[in-house]
Amino acid sequence: MNTTLFRKSAPMLALLGLALGACQPDLEKDFEPSNGSADFTTYVAVGNSLTAGFSDNGLYLEGQQKSFPAILAQQFATVGGGEFRQPLFTETQANGSGFLKITDFVNGAPVIGRETTNLATIPNTPLFTRSAETNNQNLGVPGIRVADVTTVGYGRITPQSNAGNFNPYFERLLSGSDTKTYLQYVQERVGTVKPTFFTNWLGNNDVLGFASSGGTAAPLTPVAEFTDKYNQVVDALTTGGAKGIVITVPNVTNVPLFTTVPTATVIAQIQGTPIPAALVPVIAAQLGLPAGSPLPAGTRLGLYVRTSATGTGAVRLATANDLLLLPASSFINSAPVAPQLFPGGVGLVIPNAPAATAAALAATANAVPNSLVLDATEVTATLARTTELNAVIRASAARKGLAVFDANAFFATVAPNGIVVNGVNNTAAFVSGNLFSLDGVHPTPRGYAIVANEMIKVINSTYGAKVPTVNPNNYRGVKFP
Repeated sequence: MNTTLFRKSAPMLALLGLALGACQPDLEKDFEPSNGSADFTTYVAVGNSLTAGFSDNGLYLEGQQKSFPAILAQQFATVGGGEFRQPLFTETQANGSGFLKITDFVNGAPVIGRETTNLATIPNTPLFTRSAETNNQNLGVPGIRVADVTTVGYGRITPQSNAGNFNPYFERLLSGSDTKTYLQYVQERVGTVKPTFFTNWLGNNDVLGFASSGGTAAPLTPVAEFTDKYNQVVDALTTGGAKGIVITVPNVTNVPLFTTVPTATVIAQIQGTPIPAALVPVIAAQLGLPAGSPLPAGTRLGLYVRTSATGTGAVRLATANDLLLLPASSFINSAPVAPQLFPGGVGLVIPNAPAATAAALAATANAVPNSLVLDATEVTATLARTTELNAVIRASAARKGLAVFDANAFFATVAPNGIVVNGVNNTAAFVSGNLFSLDGVHPTPRGYAIVANEMIKVINSTYGAKVPTVNPNNYRGVKFP
């Protein structure tokens, strides 16, 4: 049986309900939903994995059904909103791409595996079964960047396709050998659906791809390119006079992918670990010391990271300003594989050693791969570009008179403090926090519900509407076995 991290106490809640009912007005009776100056008749959602309902490192039916656009559409229905059609996976292929799940607990730690049954994948290809939805209104495509919206063939696999110009999540939305760009797809959908209201949450992947690869994969999107392409998407969405809300790019380093493995703690743990006695003579020989000699005074272990994107470059001692990615937890202190002498991430440190000796020690360290660490320079670049892209998003919204949900400011508050909703505290803690799924980046259904509520608050404020919010506690956090 699956449970969520939060379990209600029915008797206590019953007593609480009696107490509240005795002293507070009937708020639901006093609240009269209205659309204000907005028209929610036909809603279209544009965006990436967050819009699609991606969660637990996968796209699957439950996530789609509890995506923030699905939640918004449900609430828009109370103020005149119509049907909202999504490219849902079928019940027989409900697990879609597959996803991460907790299969067990060992010594209190979760064992995480991947769902491999009832998938929508086509064997021996990178493709999914195409969506049968012919009037799609959720245009979310996992992995898409603003930089990709004008890429021809982004949704068509060819012998020339590669990770940079083909996206199977976009391919499943198209028909036949369609080569249209995502921007053209948005334009087509707008022309057919004629939306009266939209959400646009593009931009995260223009920094996340860089950050989540430790700076080794997709580069940060240049501001000029982002500006041009983002404005083209907004222009397409507002062609018919639709109103809407755009969402800023959160500081991606606030999510559990970057916060679960605390670098300073790991450094201290490794420094406090004794050097294995069996290694002492081997290390002494490498240092050119006479047989039987002790190691120099103060010799200890340290955490080393590789910071060159080539994978063969600079190795140095880690600092607390470097961010270790969540998968680094499996590498650090893992058993060495020959010819490595040290466990994962570990190397030898001799205080005040000459530069040549320090370099030699770094060369023998089993350094954390660059793809698993976002170094201080890369963190600075990521945050600076996030600020620049958010300025573009706000300017684009101002140009069209659109609402703006500042997801960056929201998550900057939630990351350190959590958010209490209807008496339940939700935090950014991995597994236990309710907000983020097992991939450490995308929300759980409860996280999406909380985000949807924040958007509703901004929509109501901007357009004078009274769209009701949902109770996030009716949505699950991380699913337990």
